[in-house]
Amino acid sequence: MPTERLTALCYPKCSTCKRAVKWLDEHGIAYEYRDIVRQNPTPEELAAWHARSGLPIRRLFNTSGMLYRQMGLKDKLPGMSNEECYQLLSTDGMLVKRPLLVGSDFVLAGFREAEWEQRLLG
Repeated sequence: MPTERLTALCYPKCSTCKRAVKWLDEHGIAYEYRDIVRQNPTPEELAAWHARSGLPIRRLFNTSGMLYRQMGLKDKLPGMSNEECYQLLSTDGMLVKRPLLVGSDFVLAGFREAEWEQRLLG
């Protein structure tokens, strides 16, 4: 069980986010809830989280979101620098993959129960 304070960045209407929060609650894991749309991540936060996640930058994007598709990002991302991606992601929380669970030395993007269980419950 992590003793650190985790931050769960979620969109309140997202069913996957609701499942993730329910899972955290059921396992007694303390976290701070942050509405990803009302409190957009900053480019600096995104850069730090990306480094902690160990994931390719594209995994921080909500690739199934309407905004992602409307902006044609699938074709634009390969030509963008990480800094440009952080700037873009910080403009609208709906572009960011969610839920995003942020710890002091890790970041989990999306809710895959087995991955969360391994990371948080050992």
